[in-house]
Amino acid sequence: MKPAPFSYVRPSSVGEAVEALSATDGEGKLLAGGQSLVPLLAMRLARPTTLIDLNHVSALAGITAATGRVNFGSMTRQRDLIAQSEHPLVAEAVRWIGHAAIRSRGTIGGSLAHADPSAELPAVALATNAVLRVQGPNGDRAIAIDDWFETMLQTTIADDEILVEADLAAPTRWGFAEMARREGDFALVLAAVAEVDSHWRVVIGGVGARPWRCEAAEALLDEHTNPEQVGAAISEAVQDTVETFDDLHASASYRSAMAAHVAGQATTHALSLDRALLSDGTVVAP
Repeated sequence: MKPAPFSYVRPSSVGEAVEALSATDGEGKLLAGGQSLVPLLAMRLARPTTLIDLNHVSALAGITAATGRVNFGSMTRQRDLIAQSEHPLVAEAVRWIGHAAIRSRGTIGGSLAHADPSAELPAVALATNAVLRVQGPNGDRAIAIDDWFETMLQTTIADDEILVEADLAAPTRWGFAEMARREGDFALVLAAVAEVDSHWRVVIGGVGARPWRCEAAEALLDEHTNPEQVGAAISEAVQDTVETFDDLHASASYRSAMAAHVAGQATTHALSLDRALLSDGTVVAP
């Protein structure tokens, strides 16, 4: 199929992009990597009046590490997220995304803005207590990741705002696990576990309309550090508290069991590897 007609704008600065988006009265769409938007355009499930291409806004790409945190420009490609060493959890999670062709175009900002609850980067952002900076006609503002996700494929960003950067904490310890039917498929379930500022965050993806924090599992991790004991306890806590659904890919009971399994895997991984956080924010694994 072919997209419905639209106007095309190619800004070279964030200001130009914001101005172009504001002029569409909520009917425009931003093109980042296009890995989700372009298929929607082709099937006419999305019919924007204007397409604003961010691929020539160089200020939106780049990675900067500071003490304890790493800042990612929203147009930073997923292939570059794998290559960087400042945030190993991000690098590990992105390796699970699709295939090399997808990762060469996809961006961190596109994934976070699309907010697929089965996607890797939204779960990692939630696990690392990310802060997202958006810019609109009234200036810029910061949105805590706990306030970012609204529901399925919906975020709290306004129609005239652009996601500019994502600032993620560099965890002192972390783990990631995912279950998919085939390599490159969307995850049925995934888990991202991270220790941030001496507290643990346990996030499960693929079980609801948004990535889900299991607070019961987080409390267990804050109290215990023995991986042989805690891994099983985390799995049990997830399975006891998760609320999920049936669909064509898995029953609710199967998805719940797999969520518990990957949560235990990610926890064991996080606690069994000794990682040190250097004073400049660099995470080093032996």
